Amino acid sequence: MNRNLRKKRRVVVDAAPVVDINTTPLIDVMLVLLIMLIITIPVQLHSVNLNMPTGNPPPSEVKPVVLRLDIDATSAVLWDGEVLPDRGEVERRMAEVAALPVQPEVHLRPDRRARYETVAAVLASAQRIGLTKIGIVGSEQFVK
Repeated sequence: MNRNLRKKRRVVVDAAPVVDINTTPLIDVMLVLLIMLIITIPVQLHSVNLNMPTGNPPPSEVKPVVLRLDIDATSAVLWDGEVLPDRGEVERRMAEVAALPVQPEVHLRPDRRARYETVAAVLASAQRIGLTKIGIVGSEQFVK
């Protein structure tokens, strides 16, 4: 009965030798060399002497000219409260403003229900014409 309870084990021996390189010592040596390199490199202390101004700059004596460019819920474009009939008129006025020696600030205020295409077209026209002082205002209408 003892014979039946014993399990027979088979041992499979692989006759091929292991040809893999043991890389653990190589990694250890590389880490030691890296640490030695980091320790021996001198700390680079570059400094540039700048004479920084003290205090705040004086406030501008001249208030900038601000043009309001509104886009209402029907996607109509208003230039300082005046409804412009078409995009050609918008671009003509933008070209006049861009040609000034000192460009005024243009505050673009789209209504939250205005079409995105209209707002994007106005911004693209401003960029193409060369307006540099343009900003989108009125984000408080999107706060809940």
